[in-house]
Amino acid sequence: MRLAETTWALGTRREPTPAPSAKPPPRRAHVEDEAPQLLTPEDEEGFRLRWQEAQNRFLDDPRGSVHSADALVADVMQKLAATFADHKQERSGAAAEAQEGSAATA
Repeated sequence: MRLAETTWALGTRREPTPAPSAKPPPRRAHVEDEAPQLLTPEDEEGFRLRWQEAQNRFLDDPRGSVHSADALVADVMQKLAATFADHKQERSGAAAEAQEGSAATA
């Protein structure tokens, strides 16, 4: 799942609508500029199922449903924070390797 797809993957998803005269920004061809995979398909499906269960329980147990939804949001945020931290570490490692490579050729 990519960042743009994650916006509301657990519920309704709204795509921004560009102004009629707006031109799309130029696309970059660099692989490093691509958005990282934020959630695995398994994580995405598990979060979606938990969200549906929380919604389905709401009429019978509103308080429990809200607690489940709150726990779900916390779990999603932890997963995304870990993913961003991993991506940042990978990018800083790649930048360090690039600097070492350019220093060795100088």
